Amino acid sequence: MTISSPTSARAGAAAPARRRGSALRRRRRLIAWAFVAPLLLVNLLVITGPGTASILLSFTDWDGLNSPSFVGLDNYAELFTSAAVLNALWHNVIWTVFFLIVPMAMGLVGAFLLSRLRRGQMLFRVLFFIPYVLATVISAAIWRQIMDPDGGIGDALATIGIPFLADVNFLGNPSLALGSVAFVNTWQWWGFLLVIFLAAMQAVDPSLYEAAKLDGAGPVREFWSITLPAIRPTFVFLALMTIIWSFLVFDYIYVLTQGGPAGSTDVLSTVLYREAFENRRQGYASAVAMLLTSISAITVIGYLVLRRKLKWDV
Repeated sequence: MTISSPTSARAGAAAPARRRGSALRRRRRLIAWAFVAPLLLVNLLVITGPGTASILLSFTDWDGLNSPSFVGLDNYAELFTSAAVLNALWHNVIWTVFFLIVPMAMGLVGAFLLSRLRRGQMLFRVLFFIPYVLATVISAAIWRQIMDPDGGIGDALATIGIPFLADVNFLGNPSLALGSVAFVNTWQWWGFLLVIFLAAMQAVDPSLYEAAKLDGAGPVREFWSITLPAIRPTFVFLALMTIIWSFLVFDYIYVLTQGGPAGSTDVLSTVLYREAFENRRQGYASAVAMLLTSISAITVIGYLVLRRKLKWDV
């Protein structure tokens, strides 16, 4: 008669359990891939495919109808020597610096002030967020009427004895146009920043503020010493997205000025649109798109490197 040892019995019982565990893991992986597969397919069709085509087209001369002809680096050589592109790139830089300072500061300060409220906070949050959810075309068309030198806000104020804005052409004056469009976009954008900053501030430990008050710290000291360090990951992430979105800005500029007057509000996106759909230079427009993609990629890589070195998530 053969007597099995307890060790061999446990090993024999463990083998089916391992097989069941392995089958369960395989099933879970298959279910996970089944859920992810549609997203990967959409990504392949909508992003990867057109992105690869844009890279290839940037080395060609193509009008969108006839067969593209290979021109090598000619599009890129023209790109970096074009006065229109350099002018647009400079406007993108100005736009980025402005939006990293003005709307970010407004969102931070507004969120901090709202966080001190005990009543009506939700009402103000909704009111400030409304401009962000409005359709860009509608809000831009409204602002274009408001800034119209004939019948806009200047004329309305002049009728009640405040004439200093009469005949001011906000969108037709090259020295005012870019700032005017940035003002309109700030009106739409800063409420979004405020809501995100407010959500981050509400996650800060209240005991930190109580300890600061016991030490005699005022609201400004609390903001600089407690609030800003606590919401640093959110602040850095929004700064990153602001840089990327500033270089991709198109809608408000195109609806309000189409890049004019005399190129004073041109950005890379409006140059890309004009070259692709008005001048029918799809190859050259693809080169402009590659420049925008490169700027976004460099920004993201720089952010990831700095986040790791400076431990921004800590």
